[in-house]
Amino acid sequence: MTKKILFIVNVDWFFISHRLPLALEALDKDYEVHISCGITDKKEYLEKLGLIVHPLNLSRSAVSINGEIKVFRQIHKILEEISPNITHFVTIKPVLYGGIASRFLNIHKKVFSISGLGFIFIKQGFKASIVRGLIKIMYRFALGGKNSHVIVQNPDDKKVVNSIVKVPITLIRGSGVDLSEYKYIEENNENIKVSMACRLLKDKGVLEYVEAAKIIKQKLPKIEFELYGDIDIHNPASLTNNDIEKIKKDGCIKVYGFRSNISKVFSDSNIVVLPSYREGLPKVLIEAAASGRAVVTTDVTGCRDAIESNITGLLCNLKDSKSLAESIEKLIVDNKLRNSMGKAGRKLAIKEFDINKVIEKHFDIYEGKV
Repeated sequence: MTKKILFIVNVDWFFISHRLPLALEALDKDYEVHISCGITDKKEYLEKLGLIVHPLNLSRSAVSINGEIKVFRQIHKILEEISPNITHFVTIKPVLYGGIASRFLNIHKKVFSISGLGFIFIKQGFKASIVRGLIKIMYRFALGGKNSHVIVQNPDDKKVVNSIVKVPITLIRGSGVDLSEYKYIEENNENIKVSMACRLLKDKGVLEYVEAAKIIKQKLPKIEFELYGDIDIHNPASLTNNDIEKIKKDGCIKVYGFRSNISKVFSDSNIVVLPSYREGLPKVLIEAAASGRAVVTTDVTGCRDAIESNITGLLCNLKDSKSLAESIEKLIVDNKLRNSMGKAGRKLAIKEFDINKVIEKHFDIYEGKV
């Protein structure tokens, strides 16, 4: 009998960017591969690859009790109908709702990816602390059933999950990168270019990046700063179209939308920046390392775990534009340091972030080898 694997994730484009290689490997291993997710415009593409797609009406922003109950019932129904041998839950709502639903079903193997503990674990205040407490209770029940295995991307999240529930936990540093696609190309040391690529969210540090660019431009006006990515209307931390227009009008940074050829973007850059507030393990820093580019990122969970501090990149202070500007400037003016960090980043990517190694670790979990 053909084994079935089901991926439940928030939205199709995220699955494609972060988990698709796992599904393709499963197809190669003769699994029947299902994916249940929110649909944008990628359903036909996924089906052409051989995946069986089950649309999921999952809202990533506004929360209503009735809406969330409907999502929970949908996930329960999908799990019941497919009856997968292996289910891999990815992103917060699939992990929570899928984990809870699966407690009432007989699923041979349940894998939960905790790729950063999300917006509510960053937000401060009394209300956020109450919600955080409730979510921890939900995590305990969702992850605590039999046949569960949790994947985290950094030691801090492993510690948090381990304090919530006692289940097998494996640390895998990120979702991997195809080293044949991201190649090391010597930098152009004449015209220095700094780039940032992400969803345009406040908690990715976009506004700090803008301010840092202004500081540096006063001293080094020829340095080019670029920003790649789109707003995310479903995320409460998203910048608005008005915010983007203001950044463009200020003129310190060239603003581009989403780019699928991010490997070329980084190859054409000298420094990659991500001053995020918290991450699981950001793929963009893995991609920067694979491209052989020095990075500047914040000294916070996830970001610091994606680099080797002072070897492949520099750490700056959280929400501190001046600290960010100082770190970027240090790399701008020191070609030797910047180039050596880029080469060290490529070595780190080969050692830790190779997609083939990441896939192998996942299938060891799927098939009960760990």
